[in-house]
Amino acid sequence: MKYLTGLLLFVLCVSSPSIGQPLIPAFHAHHDFLLTSSGAMKFGLYGYDNPALLTYLHQPDFYFTWTDQNGSFGDFNRWGLFAAIPNAGFGLIQQETPLGSVTDYRVSSAYGNRTLSAGLGFGWSGGDTELFNRDRLFSVGLLLRPNRYISIGAVGYQTLHRKNQQIYTDLAIRPLGNESLTLFADFSMGNDQAIREGSWSVGAAVELLPGIRLTGRAFEGEIYTAGISVNLRRAGVNIQRQFNGAENGTYNTYGIRFGAYDRNVIDTYAQKNKKYLGLRLRGGLKYQQFRLFDTSNTLKDILQSIDEAREDPSVAGIAINMSDFRASHAMKWEVRERLIQFRNAGKKVVIYLDRGGITDYHFASVADRLVMDPQGMIMLEGFIMGNTYLKGLLSKTGIAVDEWRFFEYKSAFEPIAREEMSEADREQRQRLIDHAYEFVRSDVTRSRGLTQDEFDKLVDEIGIILPSHALEYGLVDTLGRWDEIRDIIAEIEDGRKQLISRNNLSARQKPFDNHWSEPPRIAVIYALGVCAMDEGITARKLVNDVHRARRDSRVKAIVFRVDSPGGDALASDLVSQALKKAMKDKPVIVTQGAVAASGGYWLSMNSDMILAAPNTITGSIGVIGGWLYDDGFKEKLGLTTDFVKRGAFADLGFGATLPLLNLQLPDRNLTSAEFEIMQSRFMSLYEDFVQMVADGRNMEYDEVEPISQGRVWSGYDGLDIGLVDEIGGLADAIRLARGKAGISPDADIKIVEYPEPDLFDASIFIPRLFGIEINKKDPFVEYITFRLRHNGQPLPMLPLEMMNPEDHHRKR
Repeated sequence: MKYLTGLLLFVLCVSSPSIGQPLIPAFHAHHDFLLTSSGAMKFGLYGYDNPALLTYLHQPDFYFTWTDQNGSFGDFNRWGLFAAIPNAGFGLIQQETPLGSVTDYRVSSAYGNRTLSAGLGFGWSGGDTELFNRDRLFSVGLLLRPNRYISIGAVGYQTLHRKNQQIYTDLAIRPLGNESLTLFADFSMGNDQAIREGSWSVGAAVELLPGIRLTGRAFEGEIYTAGISVNLRRAGVNIQRQFNGAENGTYNTYGIRFGAYDRNVIDTYAQKNKKYLGLRLRGGLKYQQFRLFDTSNTLKDILQSIDEAREDPSVAGIAINMSDFRASHAMKWEVRERLIQFRNAGKKVVIYLDRGGITDYHFASVADRLVMDPQGMIMLEGFIMGNTYLKGLLSKTGIAVDEWRFFEYKSAFEPIAREEMSEADREQRQRLIDHAYEFVRSDVTRSRGLTQDEFDKLVDEIGIILPSHALEYGLVDTLGRWDEIRDIIAEIEDGRKQLISRNNLSARQKPFDNHWSEPPRIAVIYALGVCAMDEGITARKLVNDVHRARRDSRVKAIVFRVDSPGGDALASDLVSQALKKAMKDKPVIVTQGAVAASGGYWLSMNSDMILAAPNTITGSIGVIGGWLYDDGFKEKLGLTTDFVKRGAFADLGFGATLPLLNLQLPDRNLTSAEFEIMQSRFMSLYEDFVQMVADGRNMEYDEVEPISQGRVWSGYDGLDIGLVDEIGGLADAIRLARGKAGISPDADIKIVEYPEPDLFDASIFIPRLFGIEINKKDPFVEYITFRLRHNGQPLPMLPLEMMNPEDHHRKR
């Protein structure tokens, strides 16, 4: 509010009257080029009138207008030319009379957003400037749209040399909150006028059909105008007739516009079901793009594109190219679910698949028409989970491992402490595998009309399926290539359809004036990777992002996406407590990705709702730890250590520094007394973890503890035992956040994402040898480094292979 007050005062100051100075051209002198008051429709005269209106220009636009005051359509004695891009505009008005001519120029720019913006303009003139009493001038504009119903504009003008001033204000009201009806009034006065001598107008604009607008306006002195504006996508025409009751005179104004997309009847009616959205899913599906040099697909954008296509009347279907599509199993399920919603709207899905495994085929089976490459292949290989066990390797290198396992299912230390799975780990993994298989089998058999026995036979007896056999078994509908997709669509639709990109969807073209004021925001915050302070989720920074979203009054709800196997309890708790604090101010909805277990579940528990995919790995409420120490490593490398100390435990953790890793390998194991201290610490942290889950989930401790013990659960199992509220993904979480924030389903919203992505992918500068990154980090080395860095600490985390499932989708 203080900024608004300051701007209003400034506008009033530069426009305060000073008696006795000559006039500058009255604001209403160019009313014939406007169908309404400046702030009532579109963006006025592209900053020529009110520079602040340029914040509502979403694409470059061009407008040419002229009057026939001398009675001829081709009379160009008075005309205007205006051009603008978002936040910057240029305009000129040319006027010729028998005595001379003048051209008035304006450049302008705007700053701010769709709720409050300000603009600056500079004007000068050419031609017979003395005859027409012209001077250079500055303008300051203000636009306030606190909600979708009201618009207030103000402009102040100050000449450079003659010190003349003028002020203009307008008020526009949309009673229905949209563009269908707008009522408006405006007022202007010069520096030599009293308020009662100022000029005014009132009127209304009605949008009968998309892009077709009727306007009427009345001025003081019995002057009236009536106009019509017809817009057809990126072009439009205006015609306005002026009636001067006092002088019985009439004339017309004409205008031609092209450039920016506008509402129109073509896309709404004439183009109905004429298009297909084309989606190329090549590459890894990520959460965020780098700000520069990155054209990767992101999960939010793909989900949003599908929903926008579903609501677009001109779109009849979606054609998807799955070649080299890579994503986590949870992401694939989320996109598949949106495609089901798309089909439920009566629209078609066509998918091209060249080759893929069982999760790829599960995704593709949603299609109405599944097209397989003639040289492709489908592998229905089933599912497998396993570990590489490093105990023998570490032993040979002289590194001993002591596993501190106090909870039956907490198996994160097994890969470095054992030679095979424990029975508890085998049990929980088999449960995940069985669920994944049954889940995929259920979806595929329902989509493709197969029986469960037929599916089992394909997996257990055939596995690798060539195109001709895929057609024979009913797994695909036709063989073909992506470059034939238009012909295949024509067969399905009994006619050819235009294939469009995401940027050509109507929702991505619509003008900003569809909705006055800045739309409410929903913050989507990503917690990706291992829970650590300065890597993975980068908890130190992530906490600030949560606080930032909490404090921002424009953000009405937070959606928190977790894709993490856990890690450091401190990192997890810092973020979790920040979310708990945010819950007091606005809704917090958690959506879990491929993995949100152990420390990942710690991140999730303080929220209004938790959503998970059916195949999300969740739960694992527990902590694990162990001790890596020297058992001949120094001797093998010819290293020795020595020390002095004061303090009984000072040498705990002291040892040789490992070459290359720059980490110490302790010289000794713990004593029995030291181990008892560690065990007490682990048990205390576990009890705290269970209690915090109970508090966050509105459960009792005794309800949570039996489903804890470090056991992992699928999303469906998590729903059954109360760790998850709903099965759903990112799009569902945004929908629920919208509802809990009181935002209507049809209202526009703006998604803001945190953390802010890096400027560009620095890995493009990593040197390569024969296509291989020279400095690429080895996962094993990273894992051992992480363990040594947290040696002896109780860690809420999952095993090695769950730390980075399908790592490509994590990179921002």
